[in-house]
Amino acid sequence: MTEPVIRPEGPPAQPHEPRRTATVAAAGLVAVTAVWGSTFVLIKDVVATMPVPDFLAVRFVVAAAVMVVLFWRPLRRLDRVQVRQGAALGVVYGLAQVLQTLGLAVTPAAVSGFVTGMYVVLTPLIGALVLRHRPPSTTWLAVAMSTGGLALLALRGFSVGTGELLVLASAALYAVHIVGLGAWSGARDALGLATVQMIAIAALCTVAALPGGVELPPSPGAWAGVLYTAVLAGAGALVVQTWAQAHLSATRAAIIMTMEPVFAALFAVLLGGEHLTWRMLGGGLLVLAAMYVVELTPTHGTPTPAHPAPADEALSQRRA
Repeated sequence: MTEPVIRPEGPPAQPHEPRRTATVAAAGLVAVTAVWGSTFVLIKDVVATMPVPDFLAVRFVVAAAVMVVLFWRPLRRLDRVQVRQGAALGVVYGLAQVLQTLGLAVTPAAVSGFVTGMYVVLTPLIGALVLRHRPPSTTWLAVAMSTGGLALLALRGFSVGTGELLVLASAALYAVHIVGLGAWSGARDALGLATVQMIAIAALCTVAALPGGVELPPSPGAWAGVLYTAVLAGAGALVVQTWAQAHLSATRAAIIMTMEPVFAALFAVLLGGEHLTWRMLGGGLLVLAAMYVVELTPTHGTPTPAHPAPADEALSQRRA
């Protein structure tokens, strides 16, 4: 947590402000996971009517177009280093999306949700190896609790096939994206950085779809699914995640994002006609308990800014 900075126009910043900002960032990530959790069954239905590469290409081209229109000015403010970082993060995220969606097409949604959630284990491992971060023991406790919760929520037996391996590879790439975003994202540059990422994702998915020609969604229902995943689960979620990770450590963000399958189960009960079971309840409570543990860990501070404020702005800008 950074020290309060004296603002020239008023009193010193209050010590509780960084904590409050981190709380808002955590709440934003929870909202993102709620949107993501609502897409598992939806995506599975859409890719049953059109090829996976085409679905991804249309989805992310729409998302990129929306973001360029809305965030043109923040995009122009980025320097070359930030553009390269955003492009690299976008390629990693785009590859993860391709692998996850290919795996989801041949894997039950519940199993796919569990395997995708393995980024909660991989994120602190990658952070320790690449960035030399050493999470405290309570972090590993939270990782174990969230993994157990995911297993209770999703698994009814587990066999490893091609689909599961594809989704596991996507989980590893999501973990790399979370670690990279935690290292490079800055609160002031979140909109521009998220837009560069989305442009890179759209370009990657379009290239993957071009060999067979891009097929548009075949029905109004499919278009509705594409637009929902493009605008809310794509553009909106990436903006919130990029901003939130400017205020949260990568591991803390990963543990919060394990709420995704919890919301997937909740939507399945509320909208999909499924019955609430003790496994759903126990798994959801374990994930919530893991979030509580990590929130109580004082060493989970916020990441160091990737692009510190210039000297003439340091008095009026502070990052939690």
